[in-house]
Amino acid sequence: MPVLSRSASFVAGARDTVPMIVGAAPFGLIFGALVATTPLATWHGQLMSLTVFAGSSQFIAAGLFATGVGYAVLWATTLIVNLRHMLYAANLLPHVRHLSLRWRALLGFLLTDETFAVTSSHFHRQPDDPMGHWYFLGSGLSMYLNWQIWTLAGLLFGAAFPRLQTLGLDFAMVATFIAIIVPQMARMPWAIATVVAGASAYLCHGLPYKLGLLVAVTLGIAAGMLALHARRRDGGRASPGATRNDALDAGTADDRAGLRSQETSAGGAQ
Repeated sequence: MPVLSRSASFVAGARDTVPMIVGAAPFGLIFGALVATTPLATWHGQLMSLTVFAGSSQFIAAGLFATGVGYAVLWATTLIVNLRHMLYAANLLPHVRHLSLRWRALLGFLLTDETFAVTSSHFHRQPDDPMGHWYFLGSGLSMYLNWQIWTLAGLLFGAAFPRLQTLGLDFAMVATFIAIIVPQMARMPWAIATVVAGASAYLCHGLPYKLGLLVAVTLGIAAGMLALHARRRDGGRASPGATRNDALDAGTADDRAGLRSQETSAGGAQ
């Protein structure tokens, strides 16, 4: 495949993220409307989107602030929720390790569930793309601008429509995550990781401070890795007539990296 230019890679990243943008738009709108019902000022909500840029954490922070909890509890809770981004970063690090600290810091700030899903899929197809970081930037920046626009819209219209967050618009985000995960469940280890993580997230949903999310991520990865190693072991025992594709499918580095992307479903569910 020919190497794209910087601008073409940037545009490709933004283009491939459009389905995620559509799903995230109602989420941003609801966040803005939620802020309008709390003691936070309007500009506080926009500033949070500009500097934090983490939808789940922003929802939790706004809700906790409205209840009057201490800052220590608020910071600890949002930290736990965002720990899943360490898995995302570990997955993408081999593809951006060569970049300068400035580049890696920028891409790390723009890393979200949606951008990870799009970018990891790109690197799966083109692991040696020299312009992959521009693709990453296009995806992340398009999500960032989209989040700012819809946060502002929610802040402006939240006061006029105080029940906006009760209309069920947040289901668009759930549908987006389903669209991300289902096509990747064709391989058994990925399917096992997804089912275990989803079931664990459901059973542990009541744990405080979103600890159920960490439990789901841990169990999902563990189950997927066990299944992957079992397939690789079985592949090693295959007959000499087995095809090269069968041997490769038994367990590649991309498979191991892909297992981590399944935890996006657990993150979106909570």
